[in-house]
Amino acid sequence: MGRTLIKDATLINEGNILTASVLIEDEVIAGIYTSDIPTADTVIDAHGSYLLPGAIDDHVHFRDPGLTHKADMATESRAAAAGGVTSVFDMPNCIPQTVTIQALEDKYLTASEKCLVNHSFYLGATRDNIDTIENLDPDHICGVKLFMGSSTGGMLLDDRESLRSLFRAAHVPIAVHCEDSSIINSNMERYTRECGGEPPVQYHPLIRDEEACYASTSRALDIAAGTDAHLHILHVTTARELELFSKEPLQDKQFTAEACPAHLWFTDTDYSTKGTLIKCNPSVKTATDRDALRKALTDGRIDVIGTDHAPHLLSEKQGGCRTAASGMPVLPYSLPATLEFTDMGLLTPADVVRLMCHNPAILFNIKGRGFIRKGYKADLTLVSHSKDGWTAGRQDNPGKCGWNPFHGMRFHWRVETTWVNGHPVYNKGLFDTSVKGQKITFQR
Repeated sequence: MGRTLIKDATLINEGNILTASVLIEDEVIAGIYTSDIPTADTVIDAHGSYLLPGAIDDHVHFRDPGLTHKADMATESRAAAAGGVTSVFDMPNCIPQTVTIQALEDKYLTASEKCLVNHSFYLGATRDNIDTIENLDPDHICGVKLFMGSSTGGMLLDDRESLRSLFRAAHVPIAVHCEDSSIINSNMERYTRECGGEPPVQYHPLIRDEEACYASTSRALDIAAGTDAHLHILHVTTARELELFSKEPLQDKQFTAEACPAHLWFTDTDYSTKGTLIKCNPSVKTATDRDALRKALTDGRIDVIGTDHAPHLLSEKQGGCRTAASGMPVLPYSLPATLEFTDMGLLTPADVVRLMCHNPAILFNIKGRGFIRKGYKADLTLVSHSKDGWTAGRQDNPGKCGWNPFHGMRFHWRVETTWVNGHPVYNKGLFDTSVKGQKITFQR
């Protein structure tokens, strides 16, 4: 591969911001220099740009296998690289569901052939695979995915006995989707009667409401108490749920929390203009909830930002609360949208790196990634800041679905180059697909 020197960048890493040069050699970071800068085969003048560890997204839906008409590992890993994301954890609700070791191995094989970024896959929890979960190799899987409400097929698991068995069996983080199905179903029946048919999308946060989220999250944490299970609650959406999480250091927590761009950016007032484009589960809720989530990014209650990148074709986003598909493509805007919070005074650049790079590596015990350190894999992202900014286009998305929920919004940060294991996968709008990402390993 040769030696590549990223010269005179503004490095944002481990709470520090300094001008430094980074040498890449043989897929790894060979050195970090503030003086006596070495020579290299390729020198990139990064003066005026910011060099970050590659973002680690703990929550994506790449749709392989079975749903590749809307997305696949090749197209969505391009979207990841364009958004400054170098590692992804993919969810099991595909066709067939990833609930067996064979299905897991099949996905790794597909990824080795198609995925441009580093990858791991969750195994979906069911009532029938607790023995499989108990015998998982914790060094070779990111975690187990648990749906505690309104899920696809047989992955709904919400009775106390099954949950308790799972929490005792798992030796890896358990990523949990918390919504109470009985509350959701009751609300859907009520508003269907009131509307005389399918409720329009504006009713989505009333159907998948605060109580559905809080009841499920509080129940999950209550059942897990007294076990050694590490519960990682995905896409927290309500101010009330945040009361359930502590502000103690990440490494001391049994229960951790994720926030997603959809709920950090949008509110229920945006349904009138964005419509079903911002329909996702759990739902986008009130400005009070959004503002509480933003505050929790810096007070310790939210540990990571993941995208819940979930592409659908526009034709699948038609309809109302019952028929329009839930989910949105977010990866191309992963870093730009979060770095925009620094211009708004909500976060510092070091906060962004902590939430999107360092903390996912710590939370999941990822081996050799998530930091700019000598000997670590050279997963890096170079970003630039523009005072004038740029406006997101309707079709700015290198993925397959061809749309994004941020169109018309103005951002001031842009991803310039993304290196995956030292290889420049993305550079100023162009992709190099000759080298694929690697299977992520863990130290547990």
